[in-house]
Amino acid sequence: MKRTFITIFLIAFAIKTFSQDSKFSAELNFPYPFDNNFIADNYNGIIDIGAKYRFINSRKIAVGISINAGYFKSNSELTRFYGDLKIKSYLLQPKFFAELNLYRFHPFVGIGYTSMIFKSSVSDDEIAFLSGNGGFRDGFSVNNSQSGIDLNAGLQYDITKKIFIQAQFDYIILSREPPIINSKYNTNVNLLKFGLGYRI
Repeated sequence: MKRTFITIFLIAFAIKTFSQDSKFSAELNFPYPFDNNFIADNYNGIIDIGAKYRFINSRKIAVGISINAGYFKSNSELTRFYGDLKIKSYLLQPKFFAELNLYRFHPFVGIGYTSMIFKSSVSDDEIAFLSGNGGFRDGFSVNNSQSGIDLNAGLQYDITKKIFIQAQFDYIILSREPPIINSKYNTNVNLLKFGLGYRI
């Protein structure tokens, strides 16, 4: 999966390398989950990569589509309850977005869909035999996926005509999948991303 992320990022840089209107951009971010939810409590953000295409790109406003792919790993909090259990989570986030062009500043908003894919070091049948397991905890996911609406807002700042830095916020509302309990803790995810980008 790591090789896939790297490949996507390199392809995004290679597309339209001779373009003069910078409709494409690629980005590399650090994802930071926070607040009271199952992702913030049990996972650490590792990397997020993304690409944007602006099909409207005027002097004042741009409108386009984007996709991000993220990678998260379970932390020591999860290990404390489930021993040797390790879980990796992969995020895919396609969106529509609109941004303003205000000299070096580019505030933007977006709406899209997030799919979170969870892959465990053990099978679902084996988890019951792990040391310290007292049954599924609230918000705990093993070898499954959750998806839902993603609301996004952020700000880019141009260092040069090609290179920019950015900060953005994702508010993700996931659908509930059995046996997960229906609560805000299990379905609402808050995610900050800080990163560097390049306009192609």
